[in-house]
Amino acid sequence: MTSNSQALRFLRRHIPSFECVPGCHDCCGPVTASSEEMARLPVKSAAVHAAALAELSCPHLGDTGCQVYAGRPLICRLFGTTPRLTCPNGRRPEVMIDPHIEQQIDRYFSATRQVLV
Repeated sequence: MTSNSQALRFLRRHIPSFECVPGCHDCCGPVTASSEEMARLPVKSAAVHAAALAELSCPHLGDTGCQVYAGRPLICRLFGTTPRLTCPNGRRPEVMIDPHIEQQIDRYFSATRQVLV
């Protein structure tokens, strides 16, 4: 049986990447993440969370962009890699995510407790 940690590592490796528009954070709104992913992110205060939510933003978005980019949750990695979550600027990887990997990510989301980042 695969642990959530192993599944997370596998899925992260199989999401294609692409270059975002510098300075853009249009897809950095309130998102959910698994408890496993949340444990890897820096803890933010309730006030920081509330302020970000009031602006429909993410508490990990700073003046220069995502402060946790390397460790960002799966949902953040998916933006722009699947027709279901298109980049508002039309950016995308050369090859979109494999549909089988996307299905595995959907199953991961369904099988794990998701919390608001």
